[in-house]
Amino acid sequence: MSENPQRENELQITRRHFFGRSALGVGTAAMASLLGPDLLSNTASASTEAMLSGGTHHVPKAKRVIYLFMSGGPSHHDLWDYKPKMRDMFGQDLPEHVRNGQRITGMTSGQDTLPVCPSKYEFTFQENNDRGVYVSELLPHTAKVAKELCVIHSTFTDAINHDPAITFIQTGSQVPGRPSLGAWLSYGLGSGNKDLPSYVVMHAKTSFPEQSLFGRLWGSGFMPSDHQGVLMRGERDAVLYLNNPNGVSRSDRRAQLDALAAINQTHFNEFGDPEVLSRIKQHEMAYRMQTAVPELMDISDEPEGTFALYGEDAREPGTFAASCLNARRLAERGVRNIQIFHRGWDAHGSLPKEHESQCKDVDQGCAALITDLKQRGMLEDTLVVWGGEFGRTAYCQGGLTAENYGRDHHPRCFTVWMAGGGVKPGITYGQTDDYGYNIVDADGNPMNPQPTKDAFTPGAMHIHDLNATILHLLGIDHKKLTYRYQGRDFRLTDVHGHVVHDIIA
Repeated sequence: MSENPQRENELQITRRHFFGRSALGVGTAAMASLLGPDLLSNTASASTEAMLSGGTHHVPKAKRVIYLFMSGGPSHHDLWDYKPKMRDMFGQDLPEHVRNGQRITGMTSGQDTLPVCPSKYEFTFQENNDRGVYVSELLPHTAKVAKELCVIHSTFTDAINHDPAITFIQTGSQVPGRPSLGAWLSYGLGSGNKDLPSYVVMHAKTSFPEQSLFGRLWGSGFMPSDHQGVLMRGERDAVLYLNNPNGVSRSDRRAQLDALAAINQTHFNEFGDPEVLSRIKQHEMAYRMQTAVPELMDISDEPEGTFALYGEDAREPGTFAASCLNARRLAERGVRNIQIFHRGWDAHGSLPKEHESQCKDVDQGCAALITDLKQRGMLEDTLVVWGGEFGRTAYCQGGLTAENYGRDHHPRCFTVWMAGGGVKPGITYGQTDDYGYNIVDADGNPMNPQPTKDAFTPGAMHIHDLNATILHLLGIDHKKLTYRYQGRDFRLTDVHGHVVHDIIA
């Protein structure tokens, strides 16, 4: 059989199958003959197939990635991007030259003024030789591991509302339907453990579950479905339908899967549909997970020191701390792509109350994960990424007092941090103006024009650049990792993206 299931599918479709399954009959046949060379080309391009024997284009610095996604848009003003000059501007209207006509959401477009809103929180400078990072008092545990962080202040995106923005940073497109970052990594790197999926997703508990998270954010899009993320839950069965129904033994399940695999193989031999092979693989993975997942989730073998590090919340399934502990256990077992979603960062009003709760949820878990990985010698080849889909505005949405305020969505600049996996520790990359509103150059001067995704601007990092850099650290050339669909080679970064070598050790 061909190594390319889609090519095999095209070769095995008989004339009767083709006309029977075609809604356009002879017209479709004529079109297929015109487009044949493109449609019959390999699903994976030659450049993708030319990877190193280890599944990479170059020697990787990281073997795995743990992505801590703060859904809703955490405020860079209140957590990472220290702007003391804003305190002198408290309540004054944001200068017109700062906004410079940039788009704002409908939630603040009707306000008479856009009052400057400084953070109420204190920041400490965590020095690292001649460099260092500022960290908010909301993140005391994370501050202790700041020397391991590469804090990127100049991340930016094109989308200003949640759903397109999250879809964009997760899949490389604001339009749903593309494979997720984890699916691309599964497709490019495969799995390091035959008994566990190559891509695992967890949703951590939160007090503010405001936005829904859709399966497409960890889906496989137009790729075979065995590359999609497997959702691991914090309650009851860690994976849905993990346990057999009452009266069905493991040997019964094995016999059922064998019979089902034989039927599916017959179907594939007749129709050549590559999704049938994916389904067979998924059934076999599910069977192996019935043994592997309970062992993974049993944390009774963890010493008390683990819970001193992660906090008592780590004992409660589904918390962010428990998810971080599970992420370390997954990484130990060879899972390459692990993602934890934490919702509730969309603070349009009462930001202090909400962010204080959110930071309490994630602070110790983030710090513990980095510390734990380093103690085990795993941080150097594990890339940890933290961030959301965009930042929050320098101006207040709604009423403003020194103790209470809200912020709207802000895509022009926001903070993401990375740790381990080959990035430079204890540094910042990029900087913003005195209002945390626009990206500025190394001398603090406004960039003119402002950076866009169409060309790389030193000191700035579009989300395509972020994803290109993540792939690079894992040994993948983002321009060469492609998948052919509907006659076109697609990639995670579309036709954009540049690797930011300045943050790579």
